[in-house]
This record gives sequence, structure tokens and C-alpha cells, in this order.
Amino acid sequence: MEETNTLEKLTEFGMTRQEASIYICLYRGGELTGYEVAKQTGISRSNVYGGLSGLVNIGAAYRIEGSPGRYVAVAVEEFCGNKIKALKKEKEWLTQNMPAMAEPSDGYITIEGPANIRNKITAMLERAGQRIYLSAPESFIEEIREELETAARRQIKLVLITDRDAGMKNAIQYLTDRKESQIRLIIDSVYVLTGDIDGARTDTCLYSGQKNFVNVFKEALRNEIKLIELTKGEKSNE
Repeated sequence: MEETNTLEKLTEFGMTRQEASIYICLYRGGELTGYEVAKQTGISRSNVYGGLSGLVNIGAAYRIEGSPGRYVAVAVEEFCGNKIKALKKEKEWLTQNMPAMAEPSDGYITIEGPANIRNKITAMLERAGQRIYLSAPESFIEEIREELETAARRQIKLVLITDRDAGMKNAIQYLTDRKESQIRLIIDSVYVLTGDIDGARTDTCLYSGQKNFVNVFKEALRNEIKLIELTKGEKSNE
């Protein structure tokens, strides 16, 4: 299981799964020939040499001159660091040179999958200019604690409706009974995201800036807060 996870992580840095397997083999074995890599991995020699060439091209391995030629893995910290630096430069260029983005419609957008949902939530929190209202289980709030605390440091009003004390500084908390794995997020009374956050592939959230939809959600959260105030009260960590 651990090696499977390692393979998946390496593919996020531009390797194919086969190249990732070869990279791990080099990492374990040190300086190896293509023949030795093929023998240890069970990958055909022709595919191994293609994979080694691919690793060299993306900066994940070096070829040591000699006969026979040997290959050595680049340290993962160095390889990943170089890729991140390169991507940051590409990001800067694209940010400056992309055409103007069309204004989003007031429709409804379906976001599927835990990673995509998490990325959208992060983008929404970063875009917040005044207020964040978040209703979610404390376990999920913990997952995005860094992003929420960053927003709070920007003097964004942060209101949490959750089932356990998140212990978050500069946040207003309303503690309620155990919450299901559902999220309701409102940013600046302009954008809403709501849906399931079980961590499963089937997780789906709805995102919208549709005014009537946002108003309905604002009213629902307002009523939930009023009910909590009547029964349990507000907990502020300011």
C-alpha cells in the first residue's frame, strides 16, 4: 500500500507510473544499468530504457557515462523542489499573459470528488474579502484550519457552525449537535458552496453565485444560528 501511494504521489510530479517504478528502483539501488533495473522491476528492457530516458528528461535521474551506462536517481527533495520552482515561474507567466477571463454566470456548478471540492473551498477562502460563514463537522474544519486561520489573520470575519470546539483563534463559533458530513459555505454573501464531504469519490458539491440561491442559504444559516443562540449560546475564541 505504501509503495502504491508513493507511485501515485510521483505521478503528480509528471512521471508515468512506469517511470515512477523505475525511479523507486534507482532510489533503492543506487547506480544501476538498464539491464539491472529491468531485472529488479520485471519491466521489459526496451521499456526500461524509455523510462530512464524520460526520467533524465524531467530531471529525476542522471546518466553516468561509461560502458555500460548507469543511472542514478536525483534526490526527491531536489527533484520535487525544482519542479515546484519551474511551475511557479510558469504560473507567473500565465497569470500575466492569459486573456481576460469571462465573468462567471449566475448559474449552478457541480463540483465532484474530494480533491476538486477541497481546491474550490481553498480558492473561495482565499478570495474572501469580508466574511466567511462555514457550517461543517469539526473534523473537516481541522483539515482546512490553515486556510481559515490565514483568512482570520486578514481580518476576515469568520463564523463557524460545528459540532465540537475547533479552538480557532479570532473565530466566532456556534456549537450544535453532531453534524453529518455536509458543508455549507458562504463567502461575502456572494458565493455559496454546499454538499457532501465524506471523502469518497462520490462526494458532490454545488457552487453558485446566484443571488436568490445565496439569499436562501443566508437565511437558513441565520435561522440555525438563532436556534443555537436560544439553546446553547455562542462561543467566541477572540
